[in-house]
Amino acid sequence: MTISDTLRTIGWLIRDTFRQSLAYGIFWLLLAVSLLCISVCATLEIDGAAALDQGEGRDFLPRYDPDASDPAKTQASGVAIVSGQMKLAFGALKLPLDRDARSAVHFLELVLAVGVADTLGLLLTLVWTAGFLPGFLDGRSVSVLLAKPASRWTLLAGKYLGVLCFVLFHAAIFVGGTWLALGLRSGIWERTYFWAIPILLLHFAIFFSFSVVLAVCTRSTVVCVFGSMLFWFVCWGMNFGRHAVLAESYERAETAVAQQAAPLVEAGYWILPKPADISILLYDALEAAQSFGQLAAFQTVQTHGDFHPALSILASLGFMGLLLLAASRHFAALDY
Repeated sequence: MTISDTLRTIGWLIRDTFRQSLAYGIFWLLLAVSLLCISVCATLEIDGAAALDQGEGRDFLPRYDPDASDPAKTQASGVAIVSGQMKLAFGALKLPLDRDARSAVHFLELVLAVGVADTLGLLLTLVWTAGFLPGFLDGRSVSVLLAKPASRWTLLAGKYLGVLCFVLFHAAIFVGGTWLALGLRSGIWERTYFWAIPILLLHFAIFFSFSVVLAVCTRSTVVCVFGSMLFWFVCWGMNFGRHAVLAESYERAETAVAQQAAPLVEAGYWILPKPADISILLYDALEAAQSFGQLAAFQTVQTHGDFHPALSILASLGFMGLLLLAASRHFAALDY
């Protein structure tokens, strides 16, 4: 096959993935989730927001802060009291403002990106897309493709890229739609929010590669669903465990057991993908420290310079590459 034939085959497989998502109903399911979040964002109202960003070093307190209970004292000291509130769902949900309108919008974007998309959304997407590869590799459907001149690695790569394009499409709708809705309602346009798209796609791509291996080996949707989720939790536990062990070692002398376990934990950390590190990367890219605190272990490791995001991502991508290579070799050896 020529390069143009390979690219044409991959392009057809990407289109076929969208067709498959429509047939399974997954396309409409993800679209419904995005539209629901966009609709909620379109009901945003911010009342009584103070312009606290005027002037440098201006002090302020939320109205529910204990120190704000004495109006005379705060007025004498020049401290501004934030008295506004944020409303969602046509006033059904009301939240007091911690700061100003920009911080309120930023807070909502963090909830959507870090809470909805990066944790719950990622796991649900892994579950909902788990049937793409087993269905594609079923002998009744793949035999037609194998009769054509395309190589097996091209077929597998095209299907993998098709799923990534499908996830990228819906991530762009979710992030772009909520960003547009919040911007139109508040007049505040936070460009850092768009960092969520490539980071979420990277997170999914790494762990979907494990689902690809399971699909090639078992051709079972059930195995892909539970296997990929279990693998994610194992990797997250190893990732968090490594940072927790390091954070503990900074504060007190290591015990003999900890000294023996540390090399094993460090080895496991660098071998396996690192979902917690990707979340830290998203946390930093979205400047979430303004609104959310970070887990103490993560913060401690970053403070001591033992968090290396570039190496962490490269190691995770290397593991992904090995998984895809193993899946491709196994697929090439299968008999249909």
